[in-house]
Amino acid sequence: MGENAYVRGATGVVDAPKDWPSPGPIDLTVQDLPHVSSTTEWWYLHCHLTLNNGRTVGLFGSFFRIVSGEDAKTHEPIHAHSLTWALSDVERGRYLFDSRVDESAPRHGLEKIKRGQGSRDPRIQRAMKEVMEKGNVPLPDRFFKTPVLVSRSKLDLDFGGNRFWKLDDGRYRLELSDGPEGSACDLTFTPRCLAVRHGANGVVKGRAGEDMFYYFLPHCEVSGHVWLEGRRLGVRKGTGWYDHEFGGHSVLDGDAISQQQDVLGEDGLPQVVANDDMAWNWLAVQFSDGTQLTAYVMEDLAGKAPVDACAVLVGKDGAIQRFQDISLVPDTADWTSARTFNRYPLGWSLTVPGADLELRIEACFADQELVTLISKPAFWEGRCEVQGTRGSQRLSGVAYVERSGYFSTDTLEAFFQSVSREVRRSLRQVLPIKQPSQKALQDLVAGEDRDHYMDGVDSDQLVEGYLKPIREISDRGGKAWRSYAALACCDIVGGDSRGYVQWLAMPELMHVGSLIVDDVQDRSDWRRGGPSCHVIYGDALAINSGTAAYFIGQQLLQIPEMSHAETVRIYELYFEGLRAGHAGQALDLLGPGEAFAAAVEDGRIELLEKRVLAIHRLKTAAPAAALARMGAIVGKGSEAQIEGVGRYFESLGLAFQIVDDVLNLRGFKGDLKQRGEDIHQGKISLPVVKALRVLSPTDRRALAETLAYRPSDEEVVYRVIEQLEEVGAIEECVEQAEGLVENAWKALDPLVEDSLSKVMLRAFGWYILKRHY
Repeated sequence: MGENAYVRGATGVVDAPKDWPSPGPIDLTVQDLPHVSSTTEWWYLHCHLTLNNGRTVGLFGSFFRIVSGEDAKTHEPIHAHSLTWALSDVERGRYLFDSRVDESAPRHGLEKIKRGQGSRDPRIQRAMKEVMEKGNVPLPDRFFKTPVLVSRSKLDLDFGGNRFWKLDDGRYRLELSDGPEGSACDLTFTPRCLAVRHGANGVVKGRAGEDMFYYFLPHCEVSGHVWLEGRRLGVRKGTGWYDHEFGGHSVLDGDAISQQQDVLGEDGLPQVVANDDMAWNWLAVQFSDGTQLTAYVMEDLAGKAPVDACAVLVGKDGAIQRFQDISLVPDTADWTSARTFNRYPLGWSLTVPGADLELRIEACFADQELVTLISKPAFWEGRCEVQGTRGSQRLSGVAYVERSGYFSTDTLEAFFQSVSREVRRSLRQVLPIKQPSQKALQDLVAGEDRDHYMDGVDSDQLVEGYLKPIREISDRGGKAWRSYAALACCDIVGGDSRGYVQWLAMPELMHVGSLIVDDVQDRSDWRRGGPSCHVIYGDALAINSGTAAYFIGQQLLQIPEMSHAETVRIYELYFEGLRAGHAGQALDLLGPGEAFAAAVEDGRIELLEKRVLAIHRLKTAAPAAALARMGAIVGKGSEAQIEGVGRYFESLGLAFQIVDDVLNLRGFKGDLKQRGEDIHQGKISLPVVKALRVLSPTDRRALAETLAYRPSDEEVVYRVIEQLEEVGAIEECVEQAEGLVENAWKALDPLVEDSLSKVMLRAFGWYILKRHY
């Protein structure tokens, strides 16, 4: 299927077009052509290739168009076009993909946002709107380099130099170029079968009557060349598949769309009011015995109900069997993308009782995710291997599988829940506590050539007193934004964070180590929803393990692909972040001292505010900035970009702590922390500082006295909070945090290209400002 089988049009619901094929044989000289009456149409191909050098690759491409409007003079439909294609390098486990759109994409994107469609997160919507209002689309989507040309008289598509056309002898040619790392192809598909109808005699049903006509050629010989890493490689053997689908779809009619205004929610953000909740699993199998099979199951996620399902079995003699009673079940999602943090299955089970068919489909490798905002903002489409039975007959073959629409991280809350889950998974690998191997423990204690350091070591004791105290806190999860910083900043400067997934655990180790030690120093008994580490293990083990977490993180910095110069610079930043954090903790433990007394005396808060912000900067902002700079370095960013992301995360770190001070007084979502805990502990937080400037001398002294005796009476604490609200101190902190984030973004924005990572970082800034936990 195409990458977006259900796209909202703007021309109303379209009845089945008059040029749909009759139930008889399909005349490809007519039906391969573009169908002007269709609001949605795509041409799709995939192939399995053995190259002359013995390498095995898979490749798919989808040429897609929708009706986006009508020419005012000719009343001809105006189309928007897109192209996605990817090459799966099986032996090396690499997925090279490209996504292209035409110049109308920003306008159409803005129209979707205006209708409340797209991401469910208003902050992501707002960040996307900023990009599109500049006339841009976010990378990895790119514009076609030349205009799109579509012939009406023959099948001849030219999407910005990427071509698909039909030769006079009935063969099909596919030329794709300008892919990542010099990837490209020039392939000829020679059909060895007749066209086959999919669905119900060729019709695929949607949930609102948006019928699509769908046919396919499941057996094509493929010849030609592909380009890998800039090298031209011939095809020794190839088998391919061709799909064509067209029809009509619309949920909102044209009048409703034209009259609908921007729907704004809280804080002026676009309010999501409608979403395309269609999702599907689709596969196409070519068996080694010459038979072919395709199947799909479509679901309405909003209604949590199946919409359509079908399997078509094509025998090697051309005999066709259709089945609607099928089960296509994905495994529990077991792979998480390091780019979108969406989870995908890597295996599917297909059962077709009417054919006595049971299949097991397994991905050749995990990372076959195509990132594109054309489709929510990614889908999984890749080469798979197939094993199974048909009755007593054993079957094997190759397949392409597409999974689209099941996107679980399209809100920032869900996104960071997924990041947090992956951080915990990464930490479980770094700190194994269930029967760890001797090598795993040695890696945590010494180097590879220090085997004798493990002589006499009691493994159970090492786990109990060294690893479990860290895991006690890390396994409870956290916000994980520090872990995300390094990966995001690698991508935002044009790098590929997939090579640095192990870094997810490193920032969390730094952070958890500081939490464990801080709780001992502050005598805090509660952390992340449970007893603090020292409450369970005692001060001595907590201090030892908390400190060890800093050094355990160091081993995750060892990346073979990094140059010596990069490695040294990364180490310098890592320890810079740790030094700054410990300096900030020392200042926090000592408190602002005389600066507070002076501010209480005369109401001049400038020095006191600097003291408080210095603690926030050193404890939180500086480590976050170090991680961001580390990511930008391995992403090969320029010096300006490295410093730009560092400064941005410094501002985010400061804003995060200021908002934390605010939430401490206004309350955390779900009572994550006790409201007014800072008042209970007598802490000089930023809202207190702001209040000292506007309170009367009598009220300043009274506030200082209240904080000095650390009130336990809730009524006293709430009176202090009410006072801080009344004088505007808390709201002033909110405004200061907003200013920090916005000014830092203005400096970073021109330094990096618009991309999905940039959209997420922009949205994350607003997330920090408006978070409730």
